[in-house]
Amino acid sequence: MLDIDKINNDFAALFEQGREMLREGQAKIIDEKREQAFRQFRTLGGIPGKTEDYLYTNLLPVLSKDYNVVFKYIPQDVNLHDVFQCTVPELATDPVLTVNGWYFAGNKKLDLPDGVVICSLREAALKYPEMVEKHYNRYATAAEKDGFIALNTAFAQDGLFIYIPDGVVLERPVQIVNLLRAKADLMAFQRNLIIVGRDAQVTLLVCDHTLSHDSFFMNTVTEIYLDDNAHFDYCQVQNQHLSASQINSVFVSEHRDTSCDANIVTLYGGMVRNNFYVALNEEGGCCNLNGLYILDKKQHVDNFSYIDHIAPRCTSNEHFKGVMDDTSLANFAGCIRVRPDAQKTEAYQANNNLLLTDTARVNTKPLLIIDADDVKCSHGATVGQIDEEAMFYLRSRGISVAEAKMMMMFGFAHDIIRHIKLQPLRDKIDALVESRLRGEFSKCHHCALQCRK
Repeated sequence: MLDIDKINNDFAALFEQGREMLREGQAKIIDEKREQAFRQFRTLGGIPGKTEDYLYTNLLPVLSKDYNVVFKYIPQDVNLHDVFQCTVPELATDPVLTVNGWYFAGNKKLDLPDGVVICSLREAALKYPEMVEKHYNRYATAAEKDGFIALNTAFAQDGLFIYIPDGVVLERPVQIVNLLRAKADLMAFQRNLIIVGRDAQVTLLVCDHTLSHDSFFMNTVTEIYLDDNAHFDYCQVQNQHLSASQINSVFVSEHRDTSCDANIVTLYGGMVRNNFYVALNEEGGCCNLNGLYILDKKQHVDNFSYIDHIAPRCTSNEHFKGVMDDTSLANFAGCIRVRPDAQKTEAYQANNNLLLTDTARVNTKPLLIIDADDVKCSHGATVGQIDEEAMFYLRSRGISVAEAKMMMMFGFAHDIIRHIKLQPLRDKIDALVESRLRGEFSKCHHCALQCRK
């Protein structure tokens, strides 16, 4: 197994060797930020080791694998729109596929309102340079201390660009399907930029899947800008096999009277790290962040959040729940920061965990940093096992032990799922979670290339 210094040196060497290929066909703004990020990566000493934010995460087993890194788009030998079919047919969406971090060349033309742009980030940086320059790499401020964010900016060549003009309300959700498919172990980088104009509204559904059995490591950064009175719904469903690992970082910049409702559901994967950063920059901003993670075997899932109350009269509500079985490990670290000028803040945070075995583990660290005096804030965390009194109550009414246990776990999880606003999607995730809890979860969708779990 390699040590962290050797891995960082390999990243540095890879960047130097691939610099010209990384620059090929790119807009000036992307390359400028790339070089700055690489210098920041070196200044930080590389990817995080045992830093405070990654204290309980052992990255070496994942990063020590011999991954291939591809510096150009590789055309697919099948039509992935035909291969991947969403199993929620009653949910009408505008689907957009990415493959190994690149915008899929075979994406179908969407029927969108005037002015709406959905395309690859590479294309957007060339066609709309002023817009991209105004927003690209402006909100991923964690790169100042997290080498993974800087690494993404240094290596990412493509991803998604979405622009919703002022006053436009998208009736159908945009469904982003991130597919990993290769013929060898692969490391990939993806960068997304989403701009939601004033008084605009959009729902984004993100689905992460694997279409081959290889080992993957995915590093994704998504920046989201919400102009005044914009409304943004975000739901991400992570459903990959055990040899697929990812660092998924989302940055939301909110302004006056905006709202962001986000739900992150982790059903399957190897090592999964979710970073969710929200900056409430102006009065009236609201963020509701919910997460559910269901783990078994040797799965490892981290959820890290940082909600920054910069302006007064903003609200945030955060609730994460987890069910851990076998020898799985979950980590939760959530920070609510209330700045001195952020009076009249209301912020709530909770993390609840259910351990099904004596060998499953969870580390939880909710945190408040309050520098204002006229606020309402609370936080808390629980770790426990199935309630014996509730089990006795159900058993006394003729319900079997297995079914009673299932009912309690499902009720625990549904408390998060109920926040998903799209009813067909909510019903489907309910069914997936129930199947997952029953141990019946084997195939994540009806595609032509079924993957092992």
